Amino acid sequence: MAKQKTVFECQSCGFKNSKWIGKCPNCGSWESFVELNEEQVKFEKQLTNYESKAIPITDIKEDNVNRFSSNDTEFDLVLGGGIVPGSLTLIGGSPGVGKSTLLLKISGNLAKSGKKILYVSGEESSGQIKLRALRVDANHKNLYLLAEINLEKVIFEFKNGQFDCVVIDSIQTLYSENVSSAPVSVSQVREITFELMRLAKESLCAMFIIGHITKEGSIAGPRVLEHMVDCVLYFEGDSSREIRMLRGFKNRFGSTSEIGIFEMTEAGLVSAKDISSKFFKKGISKAGSALSVIMEGSRALIIEVQALVSDNNYSHPKRVATGFDLNRLNMILALLEKKLELPFNQYDVFINISGGLKISETGADLAVVAAILSSFRNRSLNSESIFIGEISLIGDIREVYNLDIRLKEAKNHGFTKAIIPKKPSSNIDLKIFEVDEVSKIVEWM
Repeated sequence: MAKQKTVFECQSCGFKNSKWIGKCPNCGSWESFVELNEEQVKFEKQLTNYESKAIPITDIKEDNVNRFSSNDTEFDLVLGGGIVPGSLTLIGGSPGVGKSTLLLKISGNLAKSGKKILYVSGEESSGQIKLRALRVDANHKNLYLLAEINLEKVIFEFKNGQFDCVVIDSIQTLYSENVSSAPVSVSQVREITFELMRLAKESLCAMFIIGHITKEGSIAGPRVLEHMVDCVLYFEGDSSREIRMLRGFKNRFGSTSEIGIFEMTEAGLVSAKDISSKFFKKGISKAGSALSVIMEGSRALIIEVQALVSDNNYSHPKRVATGFDLNRLNMILALLEKKLELPFNQYDVFINISGGLKISETGADLAVVAAILSSFRNRSLNSESIFIGEISLIGDIREVYNLDIRLKEAKNHGFTKAIIPKKPSSNIDLKIFEVDEVSKIVEWM
């Protein structure tokens, strides 16, 4: 019997050698050689007779993405218009935010529309899920529950059931007997996700995976997990509040700029209606409060910026921002000290975006300035006014995108005044005050 030839390959550059060596002579990397098994060596030999199948992109026909609705407008909005058959979607979020409730609600909607759904839970029993299904109106015959953590058994049920959609709750609870490492390990999560991705693409079954998150806020497990899936969604919200937000961070089939807003009620999570009124209170005029309009994808939201400026009894003033970028707050305060000669280095400044929203765009900068000055002078602003504009480092106020849409949203909610850097292109029935410098805000106040 011929002796099997051993081949070692460098993981950095692909250089091969018959013996293991510590340093690669080709690329110079250390401890990078691994032994190839018999199947890998056989595959390397087959590549010598491989014929290229690459073709010009102009000769390739594009795929038609046929979506089907989840019967939830907010969920469809985040996915880019609906669920794509064969897609693999990862949903992360903090414990108790409502990930399982959301996907059980979506599963019930799909089952009600005639789709066959498999809900796999490794954290709860079927009886526990049944109780929640009754609460969120997901008790339908086409929804199948499976309390199982063994991947091979889940695949067996999947192949025998011919399901249209599968929900895995959660990916960290599954384990495969074909992987030698312990459950919940990096190797287990990576191999299980790869197997689920292969099944989704072969069967054109839409799969949703719930993932745990770490204390830093990222999804637990290897980073490659987010690269393997088609969509990565994060479910955000404070468990003490009724508003939840679903944000897209990766979407191969649509935009990641949209957000879905849900409301936690006694009947579970429902799509929020008239959501703009959830983030502000109209008619209340108090010092330190200013209103603005931000864009979340194609949606305009009216928000309330709250500021508190108080005397500092220590050498280092506090700067605290909830829902607003702290670095941007420090920049705005430094600008106000420079341009308006206000002694904010002697005061503590706190900023809060009401309703639990986290904003990242710059359109609310002007409202932050107005709220800070209002609290500093203890003078309330007009409750009928909206502040929209971006503050630059040189002290001028610049335009923001979709200004017409923002002003129309303000008009629809009964506001009569808008403080903006430039008049809009369309004729909107609002009293417009143009301010192009920070100093003019003080004059207007």
